[in-house]
Amino acid sequence: MPCSSFKFTFNWFISGVVAALLLCNQNAVAQISVTRQREIDDSVARGLAYIAARQNESGSWSTEAWGESTAITSIAVMSFLAAGHVPGEGPYGEQISRGVRWVVSQQQPNGMLIRHAQSHGPMYDHGICSLMLGEVSGMLDGADAVIVRRALERAILLILEAQVVEKFDRHQGGWRYQIDSRDSDLSVTGWQVMALRGAKDIGCDVPVEAIDLAVKYVKMCSDQKENGFGYQPGNSPTPTLTGCGITCLEVCGDHHSDETLKGVEWLKSHPIVEKSAYFYYGVYYTSVGVSKVGGDVADKHYIHITDTLLPLQDTDGSWQPNHGSEKQAGRIYSTGLSILALTVEYRYLPIYQR
Repeated sequence: MPCSSFKFTFNWFISGVVAALLLCNQNAVAQISVTRQREIDDSVARGLAYIAARQNESGSWSTEAWGESTAITSIAVMSFLAAGHVPGEGPYGEQISRGVRWVVSQQQPNGMLIRHAQSHGPMYDHGICSLMLGEVSGMLDGADAVIVRRALERAILLILEAQVVEKFDRHQGGWRYQIDSRDSDLSVTGWQVMALRGAKDIGCDVPVEAIDLAVKYVKMCSDQKENGFGYQPGNSPTPTLTGCGITCLEVCGDHHSDETLKGVEWLKSHPIVEKSAYFYYGVYYTSVGVSKVGGDVADKHYIHITDTLLPLQDTDGSWQPNHGSEKQAGRIYSTGLSILALTVEYRYLPIYQR
């Protein structure tokens, strides 16, 4: 499965993202004041400083409860990229490169990108890492570019193979915790869809059939009565999973579908709040999904996210997760996802492009 050579030169990259940022600011000027934008930029900068200070000597970042993690390291790397930093350049360039190299070094013989092969939900880690490699690969050159491209090719192949294992009828086209799971869920599926989209954007071979199957499964997770998205077909909607469903359909090219627009309407009356289940996860997915829908609803949602996140940031620059497994994941997880949400309108990450 060849992946075409795709390399940003530094000057080309910077000129492109500056143009995107200027366009973004023009679109948001009626909604985001100069003072608030400075507050957002300062918040992002303090969050990145917190993450940077906690990188392990190996190049990894760790969870609160489970030690070094490929997924948490990938979230940390993407938070730097989302704020405009690139590998090998600037104040965080070497830290980004070390993080990427560590993730690649953990790839298992079957292609899975995971630190602990016996993890409860390895496909979560794998999808997040695969997305990160797809996002960063175009910013690399030399030996790193070759190594990352090969790792990404193997990672995408595993995702495609896991999608087509024999599954129960209402779970076909999606993904679950394990490679050979016979059921699927929207949460795990979201990361695999994002990874496939990111890989396809840089020229990797991702069959149209795989995207079509994923779209079909995501739509089955849409609650036709309440209009949001649930964890699995037939489950009640939540803000976090509604954001995930919207994101999946938009990145797959199924723009402004009936399910998406109903999901957006559902989010208006059920906005993500700090007490929502998997709040930081939801902050990320609702931000990406609604941003891709665009228009006035995207501007209003971004204001809601910034109004929600900024007061929750601690003085050390981090965000503290307070509930369930997010608390076990730790501050790098919640801080990274918060930065990814706050920077969605910067448009630096390729996956954030409309």
